Amino acid sequence: MDLGSILHFLEDRSILVTGATGFLAKIFVEKILRVQPNVKKLYLLLRAADEKSAMQRFNTEVIAKDLFMVLKEKYGRNLNSLISQKVVVVPGDITCENLGIKDRDLLEEMWKEIDVVVNLAATTNFDERYEVSLDINTFGAMRALSFSKKCSKLKVHIHVSTAYVCGEKEGLISETPYYLGETLNGISGLDIDREKKVAEETLKQLSVENSSQEYIKSAMKELGIQRARKYGWPNTYVFTKAMGEMLLGHMKENMPLVIIRPTIVTSTYKEPFPGWVEGIRTIDSLAVGYGKGRITCFLGDTNTIIDLIPADMVVNSMIVAMVAHANQPNETIYHVGSSVSNPLTCTMFQEYGHQYFTKHPWIDKEGKPVMVGKVKVLSTMDSFRSYMTIRYLLPLKGLQLVNAACCQYFRGEYLNMYRKIKYVMRLIDLYRPYLFFKGAFDDINTEKLRRAAKGSNVETDMFDFDPKTIKWNDYFMSIHLPGVVKYLFK
Repeated sequence: MDLGSILHFLEDRSILVTGATGFLAKIFVEKILRVQPNVKKLYLLLRAADEKSAMQRFNTEVIAKDLFMVLKEKYGRNLNSLISQKVVVVPGDITCENLGIKDRDLLEEMWKEIDVVVNLAATTNFDERYEVSLDINTFGAMRALSFSKKCSKLKVHIHVSTAYVCGEKEGLISETPYYLGETLNGISGLDIDREKKVAEETLKQLSVENSSQEYIKSAMKELGIQRARKYGWPNTYVFTKAMGEMLLGHMKENMPLVIIRPTIVTSTYKEPFPGWVEGIRTIDSLAVGYGKGRITCFLGDTNTIIDLIPADMVVNSMIVAMVAHANQPNETIYHVGSSVSNPLTCTMFQEYGHQYFTKHPWIDKEGKPVMVGKVKVLSTMDSFRSYMTIRYLLPLKGLQLVNAACCQYFRGEYLNMYRKIKYVMRLIDLYRPYLFFKGAFDDINTEKLRRAAKGSNVETDMFDFDPKTIKWNDYFMSIHLPGVVKYLFK
């Protein structure tokens, strides 16, 4: 694998980014504008009805974020001029043909000019409505590839997936593709078109029955979980992402295709500055719940490896892979994570959280510090259920009876306890497969890419994505948890 200058490759290139208001997309856009202002164009696809609303979303949801502080300091008053010259905000929708782009002249321009397509459009909700998740994660991936095929100058198509398309596999999980009809539990009969029909027919039946919107939402969420678990995937998100990968492999023909499979993406490690994060991501929901005093016990194997990777390292791997695979007509998959080269255990994660929030307690709405203790970790589902019943469910039932007898006098206490229990049980249901995860993500392809980048001696530090350089204690205590408190605690 021979890499030339990454900055030289980016110069005078036109890049389409889908899902442009997303976490990784914003970091990608900021990085390109900061390190290579001589990029030709960044076409940013945003879900919007028209150009005005798309521009409004770009201004409020992208450029206004703290993430762009460094860029603003670098360019000052000239930043608006740079953005107007380099950025084309494109109103569209990945669930529609031609990505929902209605301006025919703009479409023709994009097909003529675009060198790279980076598909970051996704819904990452574990229990999204099934029809929504299919439309975005599965068929959206197909539509983005179809768009790439119309781009006459295309060098490479980058698709960002997730390492957890593997489901609950154990051992060393390889960077291999999924094929149409393949399932994780060996059950035959998975047909992607059929899955779409199941979703459509269920939705139609619910409408015929005059179901409420709330009930339809709940039923469609439950359908996604049911279909995923039927074929061995733990949730709707990873199931629909896996089917998206299947379609890409089937449809790619001679197109250069790179699939990036990051693990659990966390706050930035270095760039544009340490600790920027947005949206309560997988493990951060645990950090927020613990720091606010909602979580006193949890379920999991203390020896389980939690595979984390900072967001800026994911973006750097995307950019390096883009250069490495330009005009290479094959499919390459990269696991971007840390479980093989720099593993972090569940015990380490818990200890860092305890140390940080003991030293820096969260101040609640009443101005009082929230004191945290050691979390009681239960290693089996049976022990967890017993603990929850004795510690919470029986007292809750008792409080419910007392509240009823006292004319709702204890309603506030009852609702507060009910919310806490519901919160913990919801987290357990969604994250159970990961709390007992016995796998590690083989990153041999990614390691080869890292070595190729280092061997080229070109901009190695600028595009670093080596997790071996992370010191987890420093990262959590000085970067990640302060970032979580600053950007996610409300």
